[in-house]
Amino acid sequence: MIELVKLNEIYKCDICGNVVSVLEAGDGELICCGQPMILLEEKTSKDEGNEKHVPIVELDDNRVIVRIGSKPHPMEAKHYIELVQIVKNGQVIAGKRLNPSEKPEAEFCLEESAEGITARILCNIHGLWKSH
Repeated sequence: MIELVKLNEIYKCDICGNVVSVLEAGDGELICCGQPMILLEEKTSKDEGNEKHVPIVELDDNRVIVRIGSKPHPMEAKHYIELVQIVKNGQVIAGKRLNPSEKPEAEFCLEESAEGITARILCNIHGLWKSH
């Protein structure tokens, strides 16, 4: 049975490594390299602890700072955080792409209160992680 794609889900191709973030959800299946793409499930501190992948969210009025891990995540060409997103009420409201050699963190300024914000990050090797 075909799983329906949902808004804000992130998929990866097991063959070529293409990554897709769903901005608009339709009735189709995401196919790449001739096979269905894999839905990346959000992992938490229960999966690894807080050290390297779990986003840490700091709120200050309408300012949000997301740091990746209690110990900074590596940001090397072969292993890095490629995406940071902030989520409110179950919807991705902002995101930032990161590149190797950048700091493993992102800052966002919102027009509304940052109350209730969580974050999720995408590690190019270890997948999708979310904050508490």
